[in-house]
Amino acid sequence: MNIVVVGLQWGDEGKGKIIDFLSKSADCIVRFQGGNNAGHTVVVDGKEFIFHLIPSGILRGKICVIGNGVVVDPKVLIEEIESLRKRGIKVTPNNLKISLLAHVIFPYHRITDALREKIRKHKIGTTKKGIGPCMVDKVSRCGIRFCDLLDQQVFKEKLKDNLREKNLIFKEIFKEKGFSFKKIFDEYKDYVDYLKPFLCDTAEFLNRLIKERKKLLFEGAQGTFLDVDFGTYPYVTSSNSSIGGVTSGTGVSPIYIDKVIGVTKAYTTRVGEGPFPTELPARLSSFLREKGKEFGATTGRPRRCGWLDLVLLRRAVLLNGTNTLALTKLDVLKGLEKIKVCVAYKLKGKLFKIPPLDTHSWQKIKPVYKEMKGWDTEIKQKDFKKLPAPIKDYIKFIEDDLKVKIKYISFGSKREEIIVRR
Repeated sequence: MNIVVVGLQWGDEGKGKIIDFLSKSADCIVRFQGGNNAGHTVVVDGKEFIFHLIPSGILRGKICVIGNGVVVDPKVLIEEIESLRKRGIKVTPNNLKISLLAHVIFPYHRITDALREKIRKHKIGTTKKGIGPCMVDKVSRCGIRFCDLLDQQVFKEKLKDNLREKNLIFKEIFKEKGFSFKKIFDEYKDYVDYLKPFLCDTAEFLNRLIKERKKLLFEGAQGTFLDVDFGTYPYVTSSNSSIGGVTSGTGVSPIYIDKVIGVTKAYTTRVGEGPFPTELPARLSSFLREKGKEFGATTGRPRRCGWLDLVLLRRAVLLNGTNTLALTKLDVLKGLEKIKVCVAYKLKGKLFKIPPLDTHSWQKIKPVYKEMKGWDTEIKQKDFKKLPAPIKDYIKFIEDDLKVKIKYISFGSKREEIIVRR
């Protein structure tokens, strides 16, 4: 069975832990989009691992693939490989494959990212990792891929051509110093020498595994509402973080996808700018943030916190064809006397069960809440039937609304702190 794991909110839903749990029964874990602007955190035997590019399945010794839909900063990737090796994790060309078609992030991408954000009146909230500008070059057909780096002459020509344009922009528009061709060329030549053994035609490799009836697990970064097409544009990422990114980001046909698992927190969070209808006042938001350790795995930025939003989740379930749910961080809600769930939006005096498409309307939304009884009981065992009634009521309410079963319930950061409903 081939499974896709997607985030149903604005990212940070706890996908890393769910992927780690599922990877024990998978043969290959595939990252299909994004870049090192997101992080997956996994806690094993009290040790925390934060992944930015490599799928967390590497901890279980599984084959991991970075697909063509991922934009790769080679410096970051090499640092991640070396960091894992120092911690005793085996990372070799046998268990890590990188697409020859993946686009490469260069220094001018990172600096462009920061400068664009600096001069904008309406900030996007970018991580300044160069993801967006690299994606722009990809779509503008001037991007440089790993397969281009392998041929020194091709790389020279493409880099010179890009710097001719980039340096002009930097000097004339941003009033900044340009970039040295030799410095970048020499630096990236060393990177490709290191990464060359890992590079391959990952589309061919993955389809071969499918023919051999191997089990594939596809993981994305960010969440559905950061999708460049279906998210709260323009406060989104630069790729398709929903189900659509799987095929274009790996070369695997959708006919081979058997199950879509959507991951949602028991509440809602968001990093950076953009609309957030259920965002809580500072005091309660701070309670959830501190208890849930809601700080970005990549940037360390504090996450904005709010009540669970079923209007968002209905749309995400629809867009992704979600047939199974994973609910994370249920334990964070412990200690609240009352818990609210957003069941509709009020806009211009009318009630809506699905979110608006234009960002302008998002700013005027008033959430309509259903109030539920909270709980003050620690979750310590894995028998769903023995959970306190308010927790089971909360879960049933979500399931009844979304018409999708919650199979996985995560109640802590540790690998084993998860309930699986059979």
